[in-house]
Amino acid sequence: MENNSAITEARNHTHKLVLNKDIRKKIHGDNFIGKINTYIAVKITQIVGSMWCAYIFVLITLVSLPAAIASHDPIVIISWIAQTFLQLVLLPIIIVGQNVQAAASDERAKHDHATLNAIHALTAEIYKINKQQTEILDLLENK
Repeated sequence: MENNSAITEARNHTHKLVLNKDIRKKIHGDNFIGKINTYIAVKITQIVGSMWCAYIFVLITLVSLPAAIASHDPIVIISWIAQTFLQLVLLPIIIVGQNVQAAASDERAKHDHATLNAIHALTAEIYKINKQQTEILDLLENK
C-alpha cells in the first residue's frame, strides 16, 4: 500500500496558485526584451481595452457617418456600420469584457486554491489518523 507511486506523489504534491499575471512571462519570455514586449502589450491592451477608448472610437466613427448617409448607397452605409463602427467600437468593449472575465477567473482560482489547501490539510490529517489506527490494529493482531 505504501509503495504506490501515485499515492506517494499525491502526498508530496504542493499546491501552486497560478493567476493570469503569472503566465505573462511565458508569452514573450522572462528576459529584458520579453519584459519590454509584455509591458508594451499590456499597456496598449489596458488603454484600448477601456470603455473610455470605446467612447472615443464612437466619436471617431461618427465623423464619417454623415458622408456614408449622404451617399444614399446601401453598400456604403452597411460598410460604414460593419467596417467602421462595429469593428472599431466592439474591439475595446470585447477587451473590457475579457478583462472582467479574467479577473473573475483569478478570483475563482484564489478561492479554489484556498479550498484545495484546506482539503489537502484535512486529508493529510485523516491519513495520519488512519496510519495510527492501522499501527494499533497491527499491534493488537500480533498480541
